[in-house]
This record gives sequence, structure tokens and C-alpha cells, in this order.
Amino acid sequence: MCLGVPGRIEEISQGDDPIFRTGKVSFGGILRDISLAGVSDAEVGDWVIVHAGFALNKLNEEEACEVFKYLRQISEFGKEELKDDRNPLRQKNIPEKGTS
Repeated sequence: MCLGVPGRIEEISQGDDPIFRTGKVSFGGILRDISLAGVSDAEVGDWVIVHAGFALNKLNEEEACEVFKYLRQISEFGKEELKDDRNPLRQKNIPEKGTS
């Protein structure tokens, strides 16, 4: 399964060759160097979908917020699933993350 995560471009490094265009992209305040070769029209402040270190396409802030909403829902669903007594991890006495 592939997961593309939205990030906001904070800085762009221009090179001589557009194939090597990179930028610093913020994921909730964490900056990562990302290849921007696939989104040649992207500018500082734009939101992009990133997978495996490559920006795949641009999106607007509203779309990015919607993705974050879905990711939060998935996270909450996972927490509820871990609390469920029918969870196979609990049945085998495997501790949840952060517990011993």
C-alpha cells in the first residue's frame, strides 16, 4: 500500500537542471528535503502530496486539511481497535506500544 502525505513547501533549491529541483517541505513542523522534479510549477507556500521523498502533485490547503482529517480518523480507529478485547495482539499478551 502506498501513502502520500501532504506537506507545505517552505523553501526551494533551484539547480541548473529541473530534474534535480528540491525543496524543504514541512510535515507538521518537521522539515524534510523532497524532490520537486515532478511538480515543476510548485512554489514556496504550495501544498504537495509526497511519497517516498518525491512530491507527486500539488493540492490546495482545503484538500490538505481534508487528508489530515482522514489521517486523524484512521489513527483514532486504530486506537479503538487496540482497546478491543477481541484484538489478536491482546489475546497473545503482546504489549501495546509504550507499555511493558
